[in-house]
Amino acid sequence: MARIDQTPFEAAITGLTHDGRGVARRADGKAVFVAGALPGERVMAKQTSRSRSFDEAVTLEVLEAAADRVAPRCAHFGVCGGCALQHMAEDRQIVAKQNVLMENFERIGHVTPERILPALTDSAWGYRRKGRFSVRRVEKKDKTLVGFRETDPRFVAEIARCETVIPEVGDAIGALARLIDGLQARREIPQVEFIGGDRMHGDNAHCGIALTFRHLSPLSQSDRDAIVAFAQQHEFAVFLQPGGIESVHPLWPADPRLAFTLPQWNLELKFRPLDFIQVNAGLNGHMIQHAIDLLQPQPEDRVLDLFAGLGNFTLPLARSVREVVGVEGEAGLVQRARENAEHNGLGNAKFYAADLAKDLSGEPWMREGFDRLLLDPPRSGADFVLTQLPLKQFKRIVYVSCHPASLARDAGYLVREKGWKLRAAGVMDMFPHTAHVESIAMFER
Repeated sequence: MARIDQTPFEAAITGLTHDGRGVARRADGKAVFVAGALPGERVMAKQTSRSRSFDEAVTLEVLEAAADRVAPRCAHFGVCGGCALQHMAEDRQIVAKQNVLMENFERIGHVTPERILPALTDSAWGYRRKGRFSVRRVEKKDKTLVGFRETDPRFVAEIARCETVIPEVGDAIGALARLIDGLQARREIPQVEFIGGDRMHGDNAHCGIALTFRHLSPLSQSDRDAIVAFAQQHEFAVFLQPGGIESVHPLWPADPRLAFTLPQWNLELKFRPLDFIQVNAGLNGHMIQHAIDLLQPQPEDRVLDLFAGLGNFTLPLARSVREVVGVEGEAGLVQRARENAEHNGLGNAKFYAADLAKDLSGEPWMREGFDRLLLDPPRSGADFVLTQLPLKQFKRIVYVSCHPASLARDAGYLVREKGWKLRAAGVMDMFPHTAHVESIAMFER
């Protein structure tokens, strides 16, 4: 292993990496990525690792601060790995993310959008309604830690509360740690997942927020009773997961109902505790409307929605078109999407289960005609499915992306190989204070 020089050094920060670290250069031109530093700053830094092509370092002291620098709200910033940009002003974070998107278009896709869309933003704090806490019993400290991974992912950050998680959960992290520390199975619980929908009351009340405890050995009755008491105190639903996803089952209440609403379209989407839902509820509503506006669906259109999940885009689209077909790889999500269509009285939304990274030539929906395409793929993008689709049938394509590099690659394919025009693209701040870049692009033939 290469030796690490622990001598502090002064660095002039000239850029920002895609994961939110400052970029500096050594005298020999070698890049140094400095955690906690912003473009335009001079800092004292200490090397933390080195490789052939770049070094890594952490900021010890800011000698000259950038105008964009602000005091982080969270006391755990810099240790907890959940956020990378709390030291940058919120309005500058989204500009940095837009720069990342445009750099990827240029460097990877070799394309340029004709129009840059205004950035979509919503509340920057208390927004995160889905996530996973790591749990670790630390004997040297004689306590159980509950939180996100540290910037060094070998460790769990010791946090009392989280400023970005929805307050009902973020304010209860310390209490959750104390609960687990008092359990007989405290060494057998590696993670707790949380997910938040809407709280509702009445005969068909929703619990709103659910915690899922992963446990490696059976829980004693006293542990189960303690978890139920905690859930009742905080008005959480609680699920247990002794094995794989199929093992998840409710502990309390017996039949919890989890759902979130999309009021603009008079929709309610039900979900299960480990289902994928968009992390930021406020931004999600803006994003759906944004996507529909860009797609410009007409009343007689048939729309294809790929990577449809629970129907987050499919069901709102069904309110305004003749028919929409949603395709999703996870069979459980497809089942919930069908149930959500029925629950909301939508007979013009159909759903199919298909692995969109494999040969689709035998899929019945591939032989149907469509007018417009919306897709929201995972980080790996949609290159394989795009090569299989008869693209000439679509008037417009709207591509929602959680990874700018794969969007840029796929945009390059559509524009340079298939003759489409990248009419517009922009960013959406789904994860404020993190380096995650959510974006959207619209293509026309």
